[in-house]
Amino acid sequence: MDWRDHGILLTKRRHGETAAIIEVFTEEHGRHAGVVRGGTSRKIAPILQPGAQIDVLWRARLEEHIGTFQVEPLRSRAAAAFSGRTALAGLNAVVALLSFCLPEREPHPSIYKQTEQLMDLLGQDEIWPLAYLRWELALLEELGFGLDLSVCAVTGAREGLVYVSPKSGRAVSAGGAGEWADKLLPLPPCLRGEGAAPDAEIAAGLQTTGYFLEHRLASSLGHHPLPEARVRFVDQFTRRL
Repeated sequence: MDWRDHGILLTKRRHGETAAIIEVFTEEHGRHAGVVRGGTSRKIAPILQPGAQIDVLWRARLEEHIGTFQVEPLRSRAAAAFSGRTALAGLNAVVALLSFCLPEREPHPSIYKQTEQLMDLLGQDEIWPLAYLRWELALLEELGFGLDLSVCAVTGAREGLVYVSPKSGRAVSAGGAGEWADKLLPLPPCLRGEGAAPDAEIAAGLQTTGYFLEHRLASSLGHHPLPEARVRFVDQFTRRL
């Protein structure tokens, strides 16, 4: 059996003397692994870089087999990724999170399209961090851990929303927080798609999405810590403040 799709290369590891095993996040087939024969050769190895947009033809005798990939390059993102530390750290965070949390062979076309759009913004450091924050929100939503930031969970108010409950993932207003304010997570305007989104607000938003990635998403996968690549990206970004 076989299928053809396009996708974003997530990981690559050596397999035997000349082959490589790659993971690709494809639009129609989700996160999928396969063997690339000659994947360590001078001809193919430069194509197999994390973040690269590739066309893949997957073949296997049975569906449950790992199968083999034939790979053709569509778009390299190496130049954008190596344009600066923030871009490289951001790319590594995206591919690491996808490899970490996406179920194998399960299509997620919505988050795939948003990931492709995010990757195409690499190197545009003025707008990329906000796009990345919104991507993390979308990833949580896609995998069943979406935040409700539309109305205060305590008072029902739609104005003055400045916190997120770590228990419910719902917004809380300043008036509704009361004595619990110091136990709540920040809700900067940019997390609701409002305002000019200065770096300090984006950093606060990453603190909140990071909490739910770690304490909801990662814990649902067996209490694994988040990938170090995500931690490094946030550290790199906050150095700009």
